[in-house]
Amino acid sequence: MRILAICGSLQKSSGNRALLDEAARRVPGGVTVERYEGLAELPHFDPDLEANGTPPTVAGLRRALAASDAVLIACPEYGHSLPGALKNAIDWVIGSGELERKLVAITASVPHSERGRRGLGALRQALAAVSAQVAFDEPIVRGEGQASDLDRVFAALVAAASAAQSE
Repeated sequence: MRILAICGSLQKSSGNRALLDEAARRVPGGVTVERYEGLAELPHFDPDLEANGTPPTVAGLRRALAASDAVLIACPEYGHSLPGALKNAIDWVIGSGELERKLVAITASVPHSERGRRGLGALRQALAAVSAQVAFDEPIVRGEGQASDLDRVFAALVAAASAAQSE
């Protein structure tokens, strides 16, 4: 199983980036995690930009998503919603279909369990536009329990992928 990991934060020292780093270290056998690092380079969504061909950064995002079996998004909550850069990326693939019915796990690195839920709700709503199959949807509290929560993320993705294959 190939998982594309996307950090919704552009901040270099983001807790969500650190969470994805830890996820990459904890990846179970038979699973690979590839990081997508081009969020900041995507142009603002504008279908007119494709009149002369797809912008290279958009094409790169689309290729990365198409090559993955699943997506893991670690997303901070900004103003009770998802970051604009992440929403912009989703907008770029709504019409092209790379996220359509894709298996996705969404989470947020948070200081305590009640944080991040509105942002995840907004992300879940954006992913509904492409009928993404959300297998995990919980914030992960920084600290000791983080490792076992990441194990739950991978278990949910693997189980959902197995169930989809047997249908």
